[in-house]
Amino acid sequence: MKLSDYGLSRERGFLAGFDPDGVKLPSFLEPARQMALDIPKLICTGRVRALLERLPVIDLADFCAGASEAEQRIAMLHYSFMVQTYVWGEPAAPKALPACLAVPIWQLSKSLGQPPLLPYSSYTLENWRLIDQDGPIDLSNVQVIQHFDGGMDEAWFILVHVAIEARAGELLDEALKLIPAADAGDTKEVARCLSVMSKAWDDVNAIFDRMPERCDPYCYFHRVRPWIHGWKDNPALGGGLVYEGVEETGGAPQAFRGQTGSQSSIVPAMDALLSVGHAADPLRTFLDELHAYRPPAHRRLIEDVRAASHVRAFVEASGDAGLKTLYNENVSKLARFRTRHLEYAASYINKQASQSAGNDPDVGTGGTPFMKYLKKHRDEAEAHLLPV
Repeated sequence: MKLSDYGLSRERGFLAGFDPDGVKLPSFLEPARQMALDIPKLICTGRVRALLERLPVIDLADFCAGASEAEQRIAMLHYSFMVQTYVWGEPAAPKALPACLAVPIWQLSKSLGQPPLLPYSSYTLENWRLIDQDGPIDLSNVQVIQHFDGGMDEAWFILVHVAIEARAGELLDEALKLIPAADAGDTKEVARCLSVMSKAWDDVNAIFDRMPERCDPYCYFHRVRPWIHGWKDNPALGGGLVYEGVEETGGAPQAFRGQTGSQSSIVPAMDALLSVGHAADPLRTFLDELHAYRPPAHRRLIEDVRAASHVRAFVEASGDAGLKTLYNENVSKLARFRTRHLEYAASYINKQASQSAGNDPDVGTGGTPFMKYLKKHRDEAEAHLLPV
């Protein structure tokens, strides 16, 4: 296995392998693209739904059949932001999504193998551009392409995730070298891989620690989070949303999970590599369900790593205290990432006050009582430390 087999690289990790701002869409999609980019201006009118309804109903069947994945993903980026804006852009949630949004996003989602609403991949992995084209993908050199309200807190929230994903590329590349090294009994190479990964984890966690610098908890909860909810297990939408014009639904409401950082593939890939398991509980079921929300190539990598990795068994059987220490460092730093996630969930969500049924501080954007389970999953990771 190597990252290129999955369209990934050491430099970008799970981020788009193409430059998102360099992808050109056909002229017939230009009105939709421009409407999406204007969302921050349209929200202020108080009648954003009426404005979005002016879009024509476009059949994207031919586009999906002939366009590159990059073109389809950028079209998905813009349409998914418009879909979320239509649903959450006015005080009361609608019962239906108009055909001018429902038909294109349904076709794009089918072609890309992801559900028809805003996924983490559109929100983060394809939603960035470099300022200096010759510079690194880090917080000093990236900006957001597509916004909702366009504020600094929203941009920083997205860009911290972009920077984490880029830095985690080294974790993924070393992971795919670590698996065959363990299988070959190459203790020296296993130690090298684990050491490099441990240092990369330090950088990933340091980036995550920077979230509060420009993303305030109050602003996040009231200005960033409302846009990314889904319509499964959301009290504001009951049984879901009707996708008008989509024949295969038969007019029945459709329920999908909202965008969440839990759709990132970094943590599940590392769980799979290090054989960190989690006991069955509702959040575990939810996380398993979210697997379908990831791009197909990312799902395949996680599944392949889980099937191939015998790293923990090799380290445990080696009797090498140094190897066990390096393995434990990686598990501990994975647990630290989860601890920070738990802390942010408390301060950015659970401690905030809301009267909106669609933005409940006790329910995650994916529709779960998240606080109850995050600590448990962190503790389960720590429980996988090996005795030295």
